Amino acid sequence: MSMKTRVKWIDGMAFMGESGTGHALVMDGAPEYGGKNLGPRPMEMLLLGLGGCTAFDVVMILQKGRQPIEDCQVEIEAERAEDHPKVFTSVHMRYLVKGRGLSADAVNRAVELSVEKYCSATHIINKTAAMTHEVVIEELG
Repeated sequence: MSMKTRVKWIDGMAFMGESGTGHALVMDGAPEYGGKNLGPRPMEMLLLGLGGCTAFDVVMILQKGRQPIEDCQVEIEAERAEDHPKVFTSVHMRYLVKGRGLSADAVNRAVELSVEKYCSATHIINKTAAMTHEVVIEELG
């Protein structure tokens, strides 16, 4: 499977990222590096991609298992190396899954399958980072 993207310099330290599927977004640097804070930092985009990749898996797995999922959020905290290349050295993902009558076993299994098997982003990032996760299930009344 081939993918293409394009990143074009706009001004200062702002760049327009265009996906092969026709979507665009602005990334920008911090003001101390010449940016104007017009968009997320490129390394934040990596974490957003990680969160999207794994959340996609969890929702899909639970829906296929006919679990009554109503909401899924992934909060990610990461630490980066002090020296270049400033790779991620630790990443913690907190899954917040909400529904009515969700099976805790099914939710935990969906997260494990995503982290260990399906999410390409976790497999890429865990090459440099110690990755941990936790699951919080909220029963909606």
